[in-house]
Amino acid sequence: MTIKSEGNKTQQVKVSASPLTFLQLARETPTKRIADERKIDFKEIYDDSDDTQLANQSSRCLDCGNPYCEWKCPLHNYIPNWLSLVSKDRLDDAAELMYQTNPLPEICGRVCPQDRLCEQACTINTGFGAVTIGMIEKNITDRALAKKWRPNIPTIKANAKRVAIIGAGPAGIACADQLARNGIRAVVYDRYPEIGGLLTFGIPGFKLEKHVMRKRKEFLQDIGVEFKLNTDVGVDITFQEIQETYDSVFLAMGTYKSVKTDLPGFDSGKLINALDYLIGNINHQEQFAMTQFPEINLNGKEVVVLGGGDTAMDCVRTAVRQGAKSVSCIYRRDEDSMPGSPREVQNAKEEGVDFHFLLAPAALNLNDDKSVKSLSVYKTELVINKDTGASKLQQVKDSGFEIKADAVITAFGFKASPANWFNKANVETDKNGLVKMKASENDSLEYSQRTSAHGIYAGGDMVRGADLVVTAIAEGIQAANEIIEDFEELTE
Repeated sequence: MTIKSEGNKTQQVKVSASPLTFLQLARETPTKRIADERKIDFKEIYDDSDDTQLANQSSRCLDCGNPYCEWKCPLHNYIPNWLSLVSKDRLDDAAELMYQTNPLPEICGRVCPQDRLCEQACTINTGFGAVTIGMIEKNITDRALAKKWRPNIPTIKANAKRVAIIGAGPAGIACADQLARNGIRAVVYDRYPEIGGLLTFGIPGFKLEKHVMRKRKEFLQDIGVEFKLNTDVGVDITFQEIQETYDSVFLAMGTYKSVKTDLPGFDSGKLINALDYLIGNINHQEQFAMTQFPEINLNGKEVVVLGGGDTAMDCVRTAVRQGAKSVSCIYRRDEDSMPGSPREVQNAKEEGVDFHFLLAPAALNLNDDKSVKSLSVYKTELVINKDTGASKLQQVKDSGFEIKADAVITAFGFKASPANWFNKANVETDKNGLVKMKASENDSLEYSQRTSAHGIYAGGDMVRGADLVVTAIAEGIQAANEIIEDFEELTE
C-alpha cells in the first residue's frame, strides 16, 4: 500500500503477498515526469520503480492456472512465474527467467503495447486494473544490465557453423542471441552505425533512450555475437560473398519504404516522410553523421501529422520537443479505431497535441514560393450496414475546409523494400514485395522462416509487413531454431 507523508512525497510499504493482494493494492503505474518538464527534452518520461513498488505490483498477480497474459504474448513469456520471483525479491532469478524466452526484455518493457497484449489479457484487468507487467519487465532488466548481469548459459561445445544475419533490428538481434546460446557463431551486418534498426533510429529517446541499446550490444558481444556495422550488403559487400563465407543467412532487413497517397499536391516534394523525420532527429541528437538523414527542425512551425499509429505519435511528440508552434494529428477514423497504443495517445495529449478524428486529407496547398500553406481536409463518418453489421468510412458531403500548416508529416505506415539482389539469390517475394516463406510443419506456426532459397531464412517485417517489435523477436528466435535444426540434420 501507499502511505502519504509530509509534503508531496509518499512512502511505500510492502504488502505480504496473498491470493487477494489485488483487492488490497490498486494498479500503480510508474510516475511520469510532468508534461511541461518532459516535453522540452528527449529523455524517457517514466521514473524508475523502487523495490517495494516492484514487489507490491508483482504480488497482485493471481498466478492463473491458464495464464491469459502468457498466451497473449507472442513470445509466451513466463509472466506469472517471474512476477512471483519479483514479489519475493528474487530479482536476478526473475531476470534469468525473463531471458529464457525474450532476448530483449528491457526493450519490450518500454515499447510493447502491453495495453493491447499481456496486460489487456490480465484476469484482473476488468474491474481491478491489470498487473503492471511492462513496468516490472523493464525495471528488472535495467537493474540486471546495469550491474553487467549475464545469463547462466550452459557450457555448449562451439559449433563450426557460421551464420550471417543481415539487419541488426529486433529480428536480427533475436536470431543472433538464440544462435549464440547454442554455440553457433553469428555475425550481424547492418548499414547503420549502431545496432537496433528502428529501435535505435526510428523510436525517439522519450520512449527508448539510446544507451539502452548500447548496453544490449555489450551483452550480445559478451556472449559471442559479432557486429559489422556501416556495412550495406549489396554495396559494401556482395550477397554472393556472404553466401560463400557463411553456412546460412538470415534476412532481417525490415520495411523502410513509406506508404504514399496520390492526393493533389502530395507529389510536390513538400511533404515530410515520418521515417526521414524521426531518423534525422535521432541522427542529429546522437551525432551519428549519417549525411543521408539531415535534421528536419520544426521549431516555430504549425505542424500537422497524418496517421493514427505509433509512428504518428512519435512524430507529434518529437515536433512538440522541437518547439513547434502547434502540433495537430489528423486521423480519418474515430479514436477507438486508432492502431497505435492508447497510452501513447494519452501521452501526446498531455504534451499539448491536438487530435482531430473523423477527418481525412484531400490536398496539400502551397504558397507562391512553393512552401506549405495549408492542408485541405474533409469530414468522414462511419456508416453501418444494417444487414451485415459491417462499417464503411465515407466522406461527409460538403464538409471540406482548410487547416493552416507550415509542415505536414505523413505517417501512413511502411511497406516492403526488397533488395535488388533478391532475384539473383533466388529469394522470392509476393506482389507486395514481402519475402515468401515455406509452409511450416508445425501447426502452431503461421509459416516456416525458411525461404525458397536453400540456406536462406527470413523474418520480421520483411516477411509479415510492418508489425510489432515483439513479433519480429519471435520470428528471429524461430528462424534460429530452424537453422539449428537444419544443421543437426546435416550432421546426422
